[in-house]
Amino acid sequence: MDRMIYLAMNGAKALMQRQDALSNNLANANTDGFRADLMAFRSVPVRAEDTATTRVFALEATAGFNDQAGPIRKTDNPLDVAIRGEGWFAVQTPDGNEAYTRNGSFTLGPEGALLTQTGLPVLGDGGPLVIPPNSDVVIGSDGTISAKTGNQPPQQVGRLKLVNAQPGEMTKGADGLMRMKNGDPAQDDPNVRVVDGAIEGSNVNVVESMVGMIALARQFEMQMKLLQTAESNEQRAAQLLSMNA
Repeated sequence: MDRMIYLAMNGAKALMQRQDALSNNLANANTDGFRADLMAFRSVPVRAEDTATTRVFALEATAGFNDQAGPIRKTDNPLDVAIRGEGWFAVQTPDGNEAYTRNGSFTLGPEGALLTQTGLPVLGDGGPLVIPPNSDVVIGSDGTISAKTGNQPPQQVGRLKLVNAQPGEMTKGADGLMRMKNGDPAQDDPNVRVVDGAIEGSNVNVVESMVGMIALARQFEMQMKLLQTAESNEQRAAQLLSMNA
């Protein structure tokens, strides 16, 4: 009896965690550059020392994120940039370390600093990028940033740091940014190309996520019915034992 209860409880807990991941993906279906979370579980034997394995518990395993590119839409904003194919933009986190994102919706700070929509400095090949005031910005396909002020010819002010780390080398943080698992900054890749005046959208498949949530709800209901069945069987067993007492 207890085995049925244990299995049903374990399955319901795993389904709730999967539901949380799908809900987070759906909530970010319109978040530019968002990478959908993936869920996986691994079985871990539960036993005391010098005893046989009679129970197995399902624990969440890090499955990473979906690395497929999202749709690119034109905005004609000179500060919007989308990566064509593989690659990542490098940004500076509040603790001074590097993180990586596909969201190329940039803006200018009060002193001309190139920032993300959340206020993080965008990194170039020489550190945080700064744009001269009152200048028109042009971003080349290789990430080169040129600024044109008045009638002066365009002047190169820096180049976006574009990296091409593999998904298996990166981990996704709670803030949605990617970081290298080894803690070291990723190397600049000159082969990464960008599209100016465009933004990459989320790669969340809304229909697939909705279907997954419906399936999970039905599976969770099945686990609850198993618990109810176990409770009913226990009550009947108790009645039979009381009649024979």
